[in-house]
Amino acid sequence: MRKAALLFNPDSGGRRARHRAQLESVLALLRGAKVEAELLLTESASHGEQEAHQAIRDGCDTIFACGGDGTINNIAQVLANTPVALAVLPMGTANALAHDLGLPKNVLAAAQSGLHGVPRRVALGHIHFLDLAGKPADRFFVVAAGAGVDAHLFYKLYAAHKQRMGMAAYYAQAWRLWFTHPMTRFQIDFAESGSREARRAEVTELLAVRIRNFGGVLRELAPGASLDRNDLRLVCCITASRSRYFAYVARGWFGRGWKIPGIDLAHSEKVSCSYLPVSPSTVTSVPQQKVYVEADGELLGSLPAEIAIVPDALTILAPRADRAGRDHANADPASPNHV
Repeated sequence: MRKAALLFNPDSGGRRARHRAQLESVLALLRGAKVEAELLLTESASHGEQEAHQAIRDGCDTIFACGGDGTINNIAQVLANTPVALAVLPMGTANALAHDLGLPKNVLAAAQSGLHGVPRRVALGHIHFLDLAGKPADRFFVVAAGAGVDAHLFYKLYAAHKQRMGMAAYYAQAWRLWFTHPMTRFQIDFAESGSREARRAEVTELLAVRIRNFGGVLRELAPGASLDRNDLRLVCCITASRSRYFAYVARGWFGRGWKIPGIDLAHSEKVSCSYLPVSPSTVTSVPQQKVYVEADGELLGSLPAEIAIVPDALTILAPRADRAGRDHANADPASPNHV
């Protein structure tokens, strides 16, 4: 690491003054290690991407994402398919990637991990979708992408609530959706990794996951997922039972390998999500329920969507101690929910 930029989203997780003081300490740490470092404040997602582009043009070999998974997602759009490394300072509402990498919660300690970290080249997820204006769009993602129930949560969750309440906003909204979401079904098409056999299912939720440990109440949401794999871990919720959804989350929370009927797992390099076909005899007086999509905790748009893997796409600076954890994660256990 010779030249680094710290991209800070002041709205990530609140506590602006405290975070600013922490970042000044990080700058002192990096400069003390003979790294040319600069703090760049971002005003929006698009502004953050602009600043990342400029940092690369200015010769930075490392970009520190100072925020949550949304901030990381924005920077990943710029760093994808480049040699510039991503380092993470967990300062957001949710810090799933930081949990998976085993980064310290302390910002200065996380910066130390980045400074002495191991470059880890990983695949990225890539999703095509219709944006909220109905136009085709695409995004890379690092942690996970989803369609159905979870994306509907993000649609209902206003940014102001997220900033004021933090993770409590997610949990409160999820609890309300527990009773009110219509569990709209849609269609997914995919093939298992290493197989050409086409699979099709009608689901209420589809997650395409890249990490093993989300932290918090989710923890191991998709057993068998790993940043070191060149595919996606699919969580296919065929069920519309709310109790089974809860049981699946509880399974990860308690670290148990329970099989939950109607929720299946699969590895795949690509999955397509589309609305169910409408027959001519179907009553059209009721409009079709829109199915939303999200990536890395940010609402993107709606179906149809295609989610795929892009190998060898991003360099992440990971703690040296994480290597042992990676070896454990790479051993793909036979999951009781495997399709």
